[in-house]
Amino acid sequence: MKDLERAMLATAVAEARAGLAEGGIPIGAALYGPDGALLGRGRNRRVQDGDPTAHAETTAFRAAGRQRHYRGTTMVTTLSPCWFCSGLVRQFGISRVVIGEARTYHGGHDWLAQSGVRIVLLDDAECVAMMREFIAARPKLWHEDIGDE
Repeated sequence: MKDLERAMLATAVAEARAGLAEGGIPIGAALYGPDGALLGRGRNRRVQDGDPTAHAETTAFRAAGRQRHYRGTTMVTTLSPCWFCSGLVRQFGISRVVIGEARTYHGGHDWLAQSGVRIVLLDDAECVAMMREFIAARPKLWHEDIGDE
């Protein structure tokens, strides 16, 4: 299963890198169906769109379009989801969250686990390095993004 999860994570990492290249925050996400089909992908677009709700998970969710239900789906994200995105997962009944890393930011994934969402933390070195480099280069933007300033 780890190979499949790492392949899914690669989609989110590509989105994060695209966001960074656009001058945004390097967080990417993808929503996969119960059958493993990619439903939607996205990246944090808060800077690019001037939209404080345009987090990676929300843009991936929006890109997936309307689904009858979200049971059995998997949200893959390069970084532990913030409380806003954790709420999205919980609100719509997304069954599983695959997280690239939680070293640079520990969001709401413990709460999600306590709520019955299956959490898979990959502790991916590439995700950690990407966020650490970004935080060192743009600390003010990072703190704005996580609501710390």
